Amino acid sequence: MSLTGTPFLVTAVALAVLAVVLPFALWGRVRGPLLVRGLARLAMVGFAQVTAMLVVFVAVNNANGLFSGWDDLLGREDHVDAALDLGPDGLGGRRIAELPRTEQTFRPVPAPLDGRVRTTLLKGQVSGVTAEVYVWLPPQYDDPAYRNVRFPVVELFSGYPGTPSSWFAGLHVTEQLEPLMRDGKVAPFILVAPRTKLLGDADAGCANVPGVVNAETWVSVDVRKMVTDHFRAVTTPDGWAAAGFSAGGHCAAKVALAHPDRYRYAVSMSGYNDPAAEPDSVTGRDPALRRANDPLTLLREAPAPPRLSLLYTGDGDDGYRQGLDLRAAAQPPTRVEVRRVVGGHRTSTWAGEVPAVFTWLTERLEGAGAAASSVRR
Repeated sequence: MSLTGTPFLVTAVALAVLAVVLPFALWGRVRGPLLVRGLARLAMVGFAQVTAMLVVFVAVNNANGLFSGWDDLLGREDHVDAALDLGPDGLGGRRIAELPRTEQTFRPVPAPLDGRVRTTLLKGQVSGVTAEVYVWLPPQYDDPAYRNVRFPVVELFSGYPGTPSSWFAGLHVTEQLEPLMRDGKVAPFILVAPRTKLLGDADAGCANVPGVVNAETWVSVDVRKMVTDHFRAVTTPDGWAAAGFSAGGHCAAKVALAHPDRYRYAVSMSGYNDPAAEPDSVTGRDPALRRANDPLTLLREAPAPPRLSLLYTGDGDDGYRQGLDLRAAAQPPTRVEVRRVVGGHRTSTWAGEVPAVFTWLTERLEGAGAAASSVRR
């Protein structure tokens, strides 16, 4: 039975109800020595507690997209086929323009997610990663008036643990943005959510670690190429942004700073800079990797200040201070905006930020074609 399916939730609720009924029906009917009666009643109480926690866990998981299945929950799900040393650019000597076209089949994501969210299993040509990617097309995409328009793209990164459904199930991103897009208040972005939890019980941190994982190449090369191969998406960095919350915020800032030739914008909600802030991070355990994958280090040691706009949100040490550190290190044309957002490190806080985040992105779009221009008029 699927961890995320409705049948399992219904089963969990039924067991919880049964666990409440049993003590009323059997408490006084238990027979035997005092020890046996005590153990039997203790078992009924324990059963009630376990089933109650199970219902809460399943409901929270379904609402936030933390784990996609039993193997994911138990840390047995590995999406890495190979992890070659791909060098600083993450391409291993290959050129993106020379890579073969990706051939993908997309299917609708089951309810309760937005029925227009599609998913595909992508086998990365360069990264050696095979994992699912969710794609949502804006309402203007199928409008005949936009048939010659290329749309800007936002890659959405979840926290850890998390799945590609996190932004859709937990942050309700499409439910919030679709009316704003129809009213012209937010640009009609293509939303792309790749899986970033690739290593079972370890956080890949959107990093390339030879012999372990090429998560950076997965999101910034393979997923990006799949999108431009299959959809009318802007191909230049001016039309690409990365956005994430918690560990996903770290990913967004990190890949954008590492590849300003692929992204022009990044949004980090309650994100951290130091990879070691996540105890399960594969890069946080090694001093050299930890430093090489710290957005602050990437900014300070860039050959030239990247043409990049970043937005950091949070409170205190939960993203706000990290943004201030980046802003202090930034030099034009790098721009870093920092916003204090109270509410804590939780899904409801990030969900509340969605309209403001995408309004910020809309106001900064450069060279993203008629889709962006139509919003500004």
